[in-house]
Amino acid sequence: MNRLLLIGLLLIVAIAAPFFVYPVLLMTVLCFVIFASSFNLLLGYAGLLCFGHAMFFGTAAYITGYVLKTTPISIEIAILGGALFSAAIGYGVALVSVRRSGIQFAMITLAISQFIYFVLLQSEFTGGEDGMQRIPRNDLFGVIDVADNNAYYYVVLAFAVAAVALVYRIVHSPYGEVLKAIRDNEPRVESLGFRPERYKVLAITLSAGLAGLGGALKATVFQFATLTDVSWTVSGEVILMTLMGGLGTLVGPMVGAGLVIWMNDELSQFGEWSLIAQGAILLLVIIFFRRGVVGEVQNLVRLVRSR
Repeated sequence: MNRLLLIGLLLIVAIAAPFFVYPVLLMTVLCFVIFASSFNLLLGYAGLLCFGHAMFFGTAAYITGYVLKTTPISIEIAILGGALFSAAIGYGVALVSVRRSGIQFAMITLAISQFIYFVLLQSEFTGGEDGMQRIPRNDLFGVIDVADNNAYYYVVLAFAVAAVALVYRIVHSPYGEVLKAIRDNEPRVESLGFRPERYKVLAITLSAGLAGLGGALKATVFQFATLTDVSWTVSGEVILMTLMGGLGTLVGPMVGAGLVIWMNDELSQFGEWSLIAQGAILLLVIIFFRRGVVGEVQNLVRLVRSR
């Protein structure tokens, strides 16, 4: 009952938020909440560190933008199409890298992401270094105008709620329990008759699709897509979000995404010094909040209850 009440209060706050906070900033946070949740699904629950997660995020942004610019298709179908395209890329990446783990898996994903980066750089439809500009927001379901940021915020919010609910369902399903067991002790899981590779392939594919959903939404929020969305810096940023919020927790990536986007917005006026500030904050989190903000709060609550 308390959990349902909390969820209800959060939804009320989310619905009222654009009346008090700049809608584009809120939508940016929601896009990165989806992105960070997808990364957390892979690292926090499957134990797979992907150094090139931005390839799914950025590719979906370009595909969604291209579809919207060249066809009259409704915006939700274009967004889902971009997410599915990223899921397909994730499946291909999984087939290549799933038999590796640790730093080997991380470096394979980084190499593939750099390959995709240069493919997109050389492709004509992406606009190269100039990026893809003037992406239209076609009508939702073909009839609802979402050109206004205040109206489109609720579309992004609906996608974000659905994505987080999907991650929650995955993590708390029998599949999710096996995935966590693989993370903790893969040889033992294999000895019980399971095939860890199949579970990891599905995890990578689902994570890629969710990351693509975040990227597709971001492209429609700002109405442009650039190579920055595919770059290794964005991959590093999502790692920061997840670690800062709390790895292996459902709420952690949401908190981490909000904190990092807020920091970027507040520190942008300091130019390159903002990167130094972010690095210092990450260092402090690693030293004093090893479980992340949410992880430390949960641990504190457990200690209080045990007394």
